[in-house]
Amino acid sequence: MTIRNLNSLFLPKSIAVIGATNRAGAVGNILMHNILEGGFEGPVMPVNPRAEAVTGVLAYADVQSLPKTPDLAIICTPPAPIPGLIEELGARGTRAAIVLTAGLDSVETADGDSVSDAMLAAARPHLLRILGPNCVGALVPGIGLNASFAHLPAMPGTVAFASQSGALCTAVLDWAQMNNVGFSHFISLGNMADVDFGDIVDYLASDPNTHAILLYIEAVTSGRKFLSACRAAARNKPVLVIKSGAVAEAAKAAATHTGALAGSDRVYDAAFRRAGLLRVYDIDELFAAAETVARARPLNGERLAILTNGGGVGVMATDELIQRGGILATLSEETIAALDKVLPATWSRSNPVDIIGDAPGERYAAATRILANAKECDAVLTMHAPTATADAVEAADAVIAVAAESKRTFLTCWVGGHAVAPARQRFHESGVPTYSSPRLAVQAFMHLVNHQRSQTMLMQTPPSAPREFTRATDTARLIVEGRLVIGSDMMSEPEAKAVLSAYGIATVETHIARTPVEAAEKAAAMGFPVALKILSDDITHKSDVGGVDLFLDSKSTVVAAASNMLETVAKHAPDARIQGFSVQQMADRPGAHEVLIGVTNDAVFGPVIVFGHGGTAVEVVDDSAVALPPLNMALARDLIERTRIARLLEGYRDRPPVDMAQLCLTLMQASQLIVDIPEIAEIDINPLLVDDKGVLALDARIRIAGVKETPRLAIRPYPERLEETVSLESGRELLVRPIRPEDEVEHYAFLSKLTPEDIRFRFFGQVKELPHTQMARLTQIDFDREMAFIAMDPNATDDGKTFGVVRTITDPDNDRCEFAIVVRSDMKGQGLGHRLLGKMIHYCRERGTRQMVGQVLRENKAMLGLAEQLGFTRKTAADAGVVEVVLDLQTGAVP
Repeated sequence: MTIRNLNSLFLPKSIAVIGATNRAGAVGNILMHNILEGGFEGPVMPVNPRAEAVTGVLAYADVQSLPKTPDLAIICTPPAPIPGLIEELGARGTRAAIVLTAGLDSVETADGDSVSDAMLAAARPHLLRILGPNCVGALVPGIGLNASFAHLPAMPGTVAFASQSGALCTAVLDWAQMNNVGFSHFISLGNMADVDFGDIVDYLASDPNTHAILLYIEAVTSGRKFLSACRAAARNKPVLVIKSGAVAEAAKAAATHTGALAGSDRVYDAAFRRAGLLRVYDIDELFAAAETVARARPLNGERLAILTNGGGVGVMATDELIQRGGILATLSEETIAALDKVLPATWSRSNPVDIIGDAPGERYAAATRILANAKECDAVLTMHAPTATADAVEAADAVIAVAAESKRTFLTCWVGGHAVAPARQRFHESGVPTYSSPRLAVQAFMHLVNHQRSQTMLMQTPPSAPREFTRATDTARLIVEGRLVIGSDMMSEPEAKAVLSAYGIATVETHIARTPVEAAEKAAAMGFPVALKILSDDITHKSDVGGVDLFLDSKSTVVAAASNMLETVAKHAPDARIQGFSVQQMADRPGAHEVLIGVTNDAVFGPVIVFGHGGTAVEVVDDSAVALPPLNMALARDLIERTRIARLLEGYRDRPPVDMAQLCLTLMQASQLIVDIPEIAEIDINPLLVDDKGVLALDARIRIAGVKETPRLAIRPYPERLEETVSLESGRELLVRPIRPEDEVEHYAFLSKLTPEDIRFRFFGQVKELPHTQMARLTQIDFDREMAFIAMDPNATDDGKTFGVVRTITDPDNDRCEFAIVVRSDMKGQGLGHRLLGKMIHYCRERGTRQMVGQVLRENKAMLGLAEQLGFTRKTAADAGVVEVVLDLQTGAVP
C-alpha cells in the first residue's frame, strides 16, 4: 500500500486517543493537551477504562463504547493490547492509527509472533494504515492537528518535514520556532512498520499546500517504491534529504574491488541523484536550501557573477564557489566596457566586481543591471559590507528594484549584524533571497545549481547508442546455470569472460590449463607473450598471493612460472583449492587507461554499477562513482564524468581521447547483463583497457546467487518482453513497443503529423508545440507506474516512424489508471486504435490494476465507439462536453 487511507491520517474529522490519562507528564496526557490546544475542530474521544474524563473531556471505557467511529486513532498504551485494539478499530471502520508506543518488536504474543507483526496482521484486512510505532506523532498545522507528544507546536507553512528520528523531530521544532519556519506537515515515522518514506512522499507530492518536501532518512525500507515516489514528486516540487550513517563497514568483507568501492552511503547518493533529490548535510542547510529552491528564480545556467563593495568578502565568496565546484563567470570585453562607464576607475575590472566601499545605491543599481543583462552571467550575487560612507538600506532598495525588472536569478549577502538588519528585512519582504555570510550565499547558489542538475538529469533526452548491441542471453544463462548446478558461486575467469563476450564486451583470449606443461602448450598455441594466472574459486585477488605473472615469452618460462606460482600460492593461501591456471594473450595497447566496471548488490536498492580508476590499487586510489541500472548513454556518460579519471580519458598531451561512446556502450552492456540475468550478484571487470581504439577486458570475475522474490532493480527496466509485431487490416506490419526516452525527437515528428482535430481530441484543445520538459514527461516514464505503447515502423523514413500511442498513468496503489490514446488520421480505419488500447487493457489487467478510466470529448464518436467495443461503460463527467468511460479490469473478457 502507499497513499490509500492516508487522508484519514492527515485530514481526520474525528480522533480517538487510546491510553489517554490525567497523569501529568505521561505521554497520554501530553498528547491530549496538544490535540486540544492545537485547535482541532472535530470530536476528540479519550479512551481510558478507569477515568470518567481526561483533561476535561468525557472518556470512554473501550473502543466499542465510542459514540462515533474515529477517522484516526492514536495509541499510547503498553505493547501487548495493541494488536487487539487495531482489530477492534478496523472492524469499526477506522482507517488510520498512530502508534506512539515503542518496543513492539521485542514483545511476543501468545502465538510467538512479535506484537509488531500481530499489529500489521490485524490492520491488513481492514486496510487500516499505521504511522509508527515508536514515533512522536504527526502535526498538520493548517487544520489545527497536533497528534503528537512534542514539546512545541508547529507553525503553519508550506514546507513538509518527515523524519525517522523522534529526537530530531523535537530538535527541529525547537529550531523552527526560533527561526520562524512553518510547516504544512510535520511527521515522525518511527519504525515505519507500515507507512514509510515512499508513502509519505507520494502523499505530499499531490498536496497543494506543500511546496517543498524535506526528509531525514536513516534507512529506506523499499528501494523501488521510494524511488518511484521521489522521481514523481521531484518533477513538481523540491525534495531535499539528509541521510545519516555515511560509513559502510560491510565494504570490508567485500569479495571484489567493486563491493569495496560501492559503500552504502554512495549507493544512497546515487539513488538520490537518480530520483532528482537534493542532498544536504545538516538542519540549517536543509531549511536554507528549501527556502532558496522555493523562492529563488530558476537558473538558466551555472555561471555566477559576484558584485561587492568590499574585496575581502568577494574573495571569500569566490573561494567558496570554486571549492564547491561552481563556475565563476568570465566577464566579456563588452561587459567590462559597460562597467567602466558607471564605476570608479579603481574598480576590480574582473569578477568579482568590486565597486568600492563607498558605493551608493545608484552605483549598485547600475552595476547590478549590467551584470544581469550580460550574456555570460547566469546569476548575480550582490554583496555589501557596512561602511560609514554607504547606506545599506539604500543599496538593498537599488538591488531590489533591478531584480524586479529582470528575469535573472538574484541572491544577496549583506554581511554584518545590527547595521544591515533593516536591509535584510527589505530583501525578505520583497522575496529576494538573502544570506548573512559569503559561505551561506554561495552554498545557496550551489543548491540551485545542484537542484537544476538533478532536474536536468530527470528530463534529459539520452542520445542513441552508437550501435544496437546484440547479446546472446541464452549462452550467458547456460554458463550461469552450469555454475548453479555444481553449487559454486564464483565463476572462473574464462567463464566470466565468456559471459561478457556473450554481451558484446571485448575480452582478451583466455584458456584454462590444469598443469604447468598444459599451460605452456596453450600459450604456444595462442602465441607469445602471455599472462599466467592462478585458477581457484577460493582466491579473490590473485596478485595478492603471487598468482599473476606477465609477459612470459616461451614454453619454458611458462612452465617455470607456473611451478613457482603453485609454491608461492601454497604459502600465502594454503587452504585454497587450485583448479589450474588461466592463460591469456598479453594485450598490446600502449597508452591505454586501466578502468574498472563492476556490479554489486545493495540490500535496499539492489544491483548498482560502479565505474572508476582500475588496477590493483583501486581502493587506495579511491576514484569511483556509483549509479543505479538500467543505464542509457546519457546516464553512462554522467557516471564516467563523476570520476577524476574522466579528465584523463578526454586526452592530454600526446595521448588521444578514448572512444567514449564505446566505453558508455560497455557500461550499458554490463547494465543489460544484470537486468537480463538476475542470478548475477557481482561483476568485477578490472582492468578494462580503454583507449581511442575501444575497450578490452583483461580480467573479470562474476559471482552468482539465487534469485530473491522481491524486485531486484530499484528502477524498473525497459520491459522488452512487451514488444510485439502486429498486422493491421491493410496487411501492414508495425512494431508495438513501450516508449523509450530516446523517442523524444521522433515523438515531436509524430505530433507534427497529427491533424488539428487529432490534437483537440487528445489534449482537449489546440497545442502548438510541447516544450522539452513536457515532452520528456511523455517519453521518460516510470515503468513501475506508467506505460506508453507506441506503434511504429522502424524502417519508415518519409512520413515519420510513429503512427499511434496509448498511455496510462496508474495511481500509487495500483487501483485505478487513466488512459489516453491518439492515432494519426491517415492510419485510422485499420484497427490500430483497437490493437493499441487492447494491448494496454491486457497489460493493466495482468499487473492487477482494478479499473481503467478515460476522458473523451462527447463529439469524439469514434473513440466512444471503440471504448464500447472493448467493454467500457459511460459515466457523466463534471464537464458536460466530456464523457468518462470506465472499464472494470478484473471482470469481463480479455479484448
